[in-house]
This record gives sequence, C-alpha cells and structure tokens, in this order.
Amino acid sequence: MRQLVAFLSLLSLATTPVAGQVRARGLGVPFEGTPGPLNAITDVAGVEVGHATIIRGDGPLVRGQGPVRTGVTAILPRGKVSDDDVMAAWFTLNGNGEMTGTTWVEESGFLGGPIMITNTHSVGVVHDAVIEWIVRKGRAFDWSLPVVAETWDGDLNDINGFHVKPEHAFAALDDARGGPVTEGAVGGGTGMICNGFKGGIGTASRRLPADDGGFTVGVLVQCNYGRRPQLLIAGTPWTSLPDWREPAICYVNDPPADADAPRCGTAGEDRQQEMGSIIIVVATDAPLLPHQLKRVVKRAALGIGRMGGIGGNGSGDIFVAFSTANPGADQPRGVTSVQMLSNEAINGLFSATIQATEESIMNAMVAARDMVGANGLRVPALPHDKVRELLAKHGRLER
Repeated sequence: MRQLVAFLSLLSLATTPVAGQVRARGLGVPFEGTPGPLNAITDVAGVEVGHATIIRGDGPLVRGQGPVRTGVTAILPRGKVSDDDVMAAWFTLNGNGEMTGTTWVEESGFLGGPIMITNTHSVGVVHDAVIEWIVRKGRAFDWSLPVVAETWDGDLNDINGFHVKPEHAFAALDDARGGPVTEGAVGGGTGMICNGFKGGIGTASRRLPADDGGFTVGVLVQCNYGRRPQLLIAGTPWTSLPDWREPAICYVNDPPADADAPRCGTAGEDRQQEMGSIIIVVATDAPLLPHQLKRVVKRAALGIGRMGGIGGNGSGDIFVAFSTANPGADQPRGVTSVQMLSNEAINGLFSATIQATEESIMNAMVAARDMVGANGLRVPALPHDKVRELLAKHGRLER
C-alpha cells in the first residue's frame, strides 16, 4: 500500500506544473516567433499530454532493484475521448534509435492512437500496454500498431531492471490532459542527459500571424542528445565561458572501473562521443497532407542544429508530426473531402517548427534539476546564472 501511495505521489508531482518553474524565456534567452498562450504543444487544440515518473532508490546499481530514474510520457493528438486518426509523417535524422508504428504511418499517412515515449528497453512493454489500454476502453481493433519512441537512460537508471510496467503506461495515458505541460526530469525524460547537463521533457509553441493563416505549431521533445562542447544557446557557444566544464558530470563516490566520468571534485574531460538521442513530436492545426507534414517534420532537425547538435553516429534523432485538421478524413469507405494548405504558404510552418524545437530543448534543460542516480552518478542541471552570463557576454540577454 505504501508503494502505491508513493507511486501516486510521484505521478502528482510529474503532472502538476511546478509553481514558479522557470523556463528559458524567464532567464532572458531570446527566441524568434510568437508563442501560443501556454508556449506548449497543448496550444494545438485537443492535444493532451501525460507523464508517469518513477524515482526510487540510491547508491550502487543492483540490476532489478535500482536505482530507478525513468518513466513514460504520452501525447494524445485528439485527446482521450477521440478515436479519430490524424494525418501524420515521420523522419529520422540519425537512426540509432526506435519509434514503432512508423512503417504504417509512412504507408497510410495516418496515425491512430497516442504517441508514447519511454526508455530504450521499455518500448515493448509500453507498446503492449497501449493496445491493452485501447481494448480496456472498449475501442478494440482487429490490429493496432502503436507509436512508441525511446531514448537511453542507462547512465542514471537501472535500465536492465525493467522497472517500467504496464500500469505506468496506463497512468500516463489516463493522466493526459490539455493545459500546461510539466517539463524537465519527468515521465520518459526522467533519467535523460542533454548537451552535457540534465535533460528530459521540454515543449514550446508558435502561433503564425493572421496573414499566414493564424495556425499553431506545438513541439514536445524528449532530450537526451549532444555534448557540452557543441552546445549553442541563442547562437552563443557554451565554450566561450571560462569555466564551461563546470559543474561536471561526476560520481559522488569512487567511479566504477568502466566509468568515463571522474569522482566529483576532480577535473574531468567531456565525453568524447555523442551517445544520446532526441525524440521530437510536432503538432499543428494547419490543414496539411502527409507529404506536407513530412516536409514540416524534417525542419525539426534545423532546430537541433541551432543548439549545436550534429545528429552523431550514436544518436537516435527521430521525429513525428501530425495535423489535427481534417477530422474524419480516415473514414472506412467512400470518397473523402479534405483541405490542404497551399505549398506556397508553408514557409511560416517551417520557421515555427524550427523555432519551437529550439525553445523546447532549452526548456527541457532549464526545467531539469541536478540528479544523482545509479552508482552515485551526478548529472548537474544547466546553471541558470551561467546562461545569463553567457548571453550578456555576447549581447544576447533579453531583459
């Protein structure tokens, strides 16, 4: 019973926006474009987001026991009450990762059901849980091909302990709602590391001017990619700070024999290889057909590039986009009439996707806090004061 109460408490912490939580704009980071009222993917009407967060244990890694720093995030394009598919497309910048269900998205141009994000070794259990959740809701299908994506949290989390269970996926789905989205080390992003700092979930949105249709683009990322020497913030290099290596990823006790980080308090070099990943979900209410969504979702890669990301060999950079326009387009038979935005009018959506991706990554890093996980590995949060120092140094600080 105590475990259940603790689990439900964690869910509450993960899904309730933290009072006074600072976001990138609050630090004076300048961004292009006009955000929606929430500056979140949920600015696209109907989109719902839920998290289930699992944080348990400290100390040495004991497989099957912990420490545990992981979870599940759910994005429902039309919310829990709708069975209506959305037009969709996907793209991979670098493919050392997984997003299930994309073969049918590519073939059909539609996405049915939620988009789930978790850790690498929990894709299977979350995939099965989504199907069970759909059946439990009385929406049984002859077949179901859920979209489940992953990034690797094995530095901080007992990833081979298989701590994500069906009930965690159920909780994320049941908890999904519109409104503000909790960011940082929550849900699937709990144990993630981004650009050499603590990473996780981040989101942002852009609203196009009325002359460009007034459409909204929302982005959500699970950020687990990049190296600190490559990090750019508003175009300014992190390495231009004299103490850019500090605070370092380090072990609070003696590091394991195969560790590539030092004991805390000992100077250490940055990791030499990019081994992380990023999942990006792009939502819009603009009436786009699947081939147009493919064009839009590719632009998320440029948002990563603005942050200094290169899509390294060891990285899984996988993106999916959907449009909530054209409800009922995936009807079972007959002829369907749909609307399509002119290709000549699509540039604004390209820019919005790039801008919202960049800000989502920053929001994930700004919201995250220091975390100590498996074997006492300490991953520091992005220092807010150093962000302001960096921007002021280059004349980029917004006041």
